[in-house]
This record gives sequence, structure tokens and C-alpha cells, in this order.
Amino acid sequence: MKTNPHPSTCVDAEIFAADVELEGPPEVEFNPGIASRIPAKGSAGGALVRNTSGQVLFVVPMYKPFLDIPGGIADANESPKAACQREVVEEIGPDIAVGRLLVVDWIPRNGVWRDSHQFVFDGGVLTDEQASAARTHDDELTGVRFLSLDEAAPRIHPSLHRRLELAVNAAESGTTIYAEFGHAL
Repeated sequence: MKTNPHPSTCVDAEIFAADVELEGPPEVEFNPGIASRIPAKGSAGGALVRNTSGQVLFVVPMYKPFLDIPGGIADANESPKAACQREVVEEIGPDIAVGRLLVVDWIPRNGVWRDSHQFVFDGGVLTDEQASAARTHDDELTGVRFLSLDEAAPRIHPSLHRRLELAVNAAESGTTIYAEFGHAL
């Protein structure tokens, strides 16, 4: 029997293994070489975490000049939600549960980064006590900041600003939004 190919999927491991089994044997190429010609597309999962004042939790990476939200790039054979949960635990600890999907946003290639799908999940609202205790647990980060989206605007990419505005609206309205480069479609 096939087993879960990646231990950090958010689907129950037994259900996942059964679903993989139902798919049948690994697919082989009917026309050799076609799979290698299909473009690779990255994906990442991030968490919209807010405090009771509505400010968003941003992490301060040491490897780039912009703020970001907790989360990260999905590993091979890892779901965006599992990547988000893994990175949230690595970056700010296990106290934040990654909830429902708020936004799926396609972003175009940017320099060395290929086009990708950015998934934003609801990380909930922290109590005042939880928010004041928020710290980073990752050597790649130098800190965390709670900022309004307007305060964060000069320190984040405009597309992330647009994506987070959509995520806040989705969290408040109970909807899920599809976007392209931060614009809802």
C-alpha cells in the first residue's frame, strides 16, 4: 500500500493514503518528454493573523528588505496549507492554528522568482495577551510587528498589500476570493 508521500499534509494521513491508493499506480508518460516541458509553478501559504485592534502580524525577514506575513513556500509534494502551518510553527510558534482559506492569488514572474499561487489562510485574532507575547522563533527573522495595512504599505510589496486587503475582507465576510496580482476577479 502507498503511504502519505509527505508527512506535513493537512489531510488526515489515513484518508490521504487511501486516496493515493485509489488513484492507482503512478502515472507514466504516454508521450515521453511532455512532463518536462510543463512549466513549474510555485505555491506558498501565508497566515493572516490579527490583533484585537485589527492590525496584521508581519514578520521581519533578514533575507529581504520587505515585511511579510507568517508562512512560506510549499515544499515538493506539500500542500499550501501544510506549508503555511509548518512555517507558522517555525516562525512564531505552535499557538496559531491555520484556519480556512481566504485568498488564492496568482502572481507573475518577478526577477528570479517564477510565477506562483499565493494562498492566504485565516490565522485568527490574537487576544491582547497573545499579541503582546508574539515573538519570532526563527533565525531567518529579526522580529514581528503588528501594523495596520496603511502603516505596512511602505514596507511591503503593493501586490501583498492588495492581497491582504482582500484577505481581511474575506475573513470579515466569510468568503473566499480568487485574485490575480492582488486584484479580485
